[in-house]
Amino acid sequence: MSDATYTPPKVWVWNKDNGGRFASINRPTAGAQKEVTLTIGKHPLQLYSLATPNGVKVTIMLEELLAAGHKGAEYDAWLINIGAGDQFGSDFVAINPNSKIPAMMDHSTNPPTRLFESGSILIYLAEKFGAFLPKSGPKRAETINWLMWQMGSAPYLGGGFGHFYAYAPIKIEYAIDRFAMEVKRQLDVLDQQLARHKYIAGDEYTIADMAIWPWYGGLSKGLLYEGGEFLSVHEYKHVIRWTDMIAERPAVQRGRMVNRAFGEPSSQLPERHDASDFDKVPKKEG
Repeated sequence: MSDATYTPPKVWVWNKDNGGRFASINRPTAGAQKEVTLTIGKHPLQLYSLATPNGVKVTIMLEELLAAGHKGAEYDAWLINIGAGDQFGSDFVAINPNSKIPAMMDHSTNPPTRLFESGSILIYLAEKFGAFLPKSGPKRAETINWLMWQMGSAPYLGGGFGHFYAYAPIKIEYAIDRFAMEVKRQLDVLDQQLARHKYIAGDEYTIADMAIWPWYGGLSKGLLYEGGEFLSVHEYKHVIRWTDMIAERPAVQRGRMVNRAFGEPSSQLPERHDASDFDKVPKKEG
């Protein structure tokens, strides 16, 4: 798998055993692999997700909406175990044909509205409740600019650096070096922006912050891989300032817990159907 003499064949052929940690779920085809009926809870908004950075974006948004008094943002959050292939169930694929979390249904519309891609969900919720996204003008454009920046940049951090640094079955120096360089460039982009502004898109907290924080804030706080020291993340002082400020928000703290089924028990709320569910989470010892 790490052969300096390797030459790509004329036509690629899928090797089922050449997938490392994710070999059991990664494949070159789309579509449902099994019949699975998703549960529908009591609220109009039904979220099917996992507390990866992309999933956390949406649960932070929902918790921020509720904290801001938008009662219509109450939601049911159902755990999708991507390691077990839940994202390939028939009902989930009907919502998101791309088989990625998060996916959401809004049953307050007729017919119900299906939503997939985390950035799309953030925009939909922001417009539905009139919050965390300026309605028009340069401020709206700037917020969308940075939201799209995250959607285009984070794959280099996750599927690029994160995969080859933390998950690949072998360490490939060229791949790690290539993606480390790009992630550091991205951190510098953020650091320069945050040197001039309190939040990502300006002086207001927006969906751009909610989208970027789980990835780059998570990296800065050691919540995402163990690559922070390797990348000298501490050097990006403005990113660290912003990361710590966002982390102090109670809605962010709650959003990080939803659909989380790993880590410390005090950080996990695999399913969320009511605000009182947070009271059932065991307290951190010590």
